[in-house]
Amino acid sequence: MRLAVLGSGSGGNATLLDSGQGCLLVDAGLSAKQLVLRMRELGVEPGDLTGILVTHEHGDHVKGLEVFSRKFEVPVYATALTQEVLARKVTSVKQWKLFTAGQSFECGGVSVESVAIPHDAVDPVGFLFEHQGLRAGVVTDLGHASSRLIDRLRGISAMVLEANYCDQMLEDDEVRPWSLKQRISSRHGHLSNHQARDLARELQSSGLERVVLGHLSKDCNHAQVASKVFEELGLREVRVASQTEVTGWMPVAEPAPVALSVDEATGQVVMELFG
Repeated sequence: MRLAVLGSGSGGNATLLDSGQGCLLVDAGLSAKQLVLRMRELGVEPGDLTGILVTHEHGDHVKGLEVFSRKFEVPVYATALTQEVLARKVTSVKQWKLFTAGQSFECGGVSVESVAIPHDAVDPVGFLFEHQGLRAGVVTDLGHASSRLIDRLRGISAMVLEANYCDQMLEDDEVRPWSLKQRISSRHGHLSNHQARDLARELQSSGLERVVLGHLSKDCNHAQVASKVFEELGLREVRVASQTEVTGWMPVAEPAPVALSVDEATGQVVMELFG
């Protein structure tokens, strides 16, 4: 299982997860044209998608859904409340697959678990994926990480995690009014770099090794600033998603090292796994 971010930021968000049996698209916040072009950079065609999973109804997560669904018949998974909001402007979806926040379902050979998150949307969720014993997560647009959310995330090896703003850069920003700054930093707004780091630290003991930092503010954060905050954790890999370029594939976990030997008594090849 592997994942890649097609683009992430206030201008649009979309993530691919490939299980080897099919691909899932989490959010369609880029234009339909860009979704197709960026998927093809990774060797994925629209017809390879087994489902589009929607985290919430904000435009930077669903901007391309109407046109993309008009061109390609891919089932769209959303909570009933999110679908109710989207149905007013997204009319081309042929097949809605509705679920309740907290519910699990199968899609493309992957076990998908939805998890409610705190954000200023009607019914926002994150997603956890499990396939052949590997677990990954996509969790963006949340104002804080509750103990319940942390417990649900334990055991994942890789994740796409929001690191929206640098506290100091947000405070110093002269464009955003005070009310907007308060909304961004509220418990139903977005995670700061340090809040994201603290969440990742909580998950390290249960196996988290790889993180893609996403949804960075173009004015109140920077890739180098965000990644530096994570240096102290010593994770195996930390990438920062871009608004304009795909991240490339990130494996959920490296395969265990293998040693081959021959059993002298039987002549059979013996495979031994390490790690």
